[in-house]
Amino acid sequence: MTSLIRHVTVDCTDAHRLATFWAKVLGGSLAEDDVPGDPEATVTTAAGALLFIAVPEAKAGKNRLHLDLQPQDRGRDEEVERLLALGATLVADHRRPDGTGWATMADIEGNEFCVERSAAERAG
Repeated sequence: MTSLIRHVTVDCTDAHRLATFWAKVLGGSLAEDDVPGDPEATVTTAAGALLFIAVPEAKAGKNRLHLDLQPQDRGRDEEVERLLALGATLVADHRRPDGTGWATMADIEGNEFCVERSAAERAG
């Protein structure tokens, strides 16, 4: 028997705040017992779970691991705009005039992630 990934863990300064952001991004939910000030918070989604754990040090440097998001009900550019409205920032724009490419973004604590084209956009 092999191992399964139970959740992806993210170190952060404010677990509840960052988990709330990612719950909105992914359409997920926080555990019922997660409240502001807790040292950890879990976001559950249809695809899996993210665990946020408060640590004393701030993020330093580029992520060694990041999430690649693929919008399900809208296009890549619409998703980028939605995420900007939630508080994400655009780090690097790799979108090309022909519609290919991706956007590298950062969440509210500076953790990088990418937004790729939707399946419909890839099918073209």
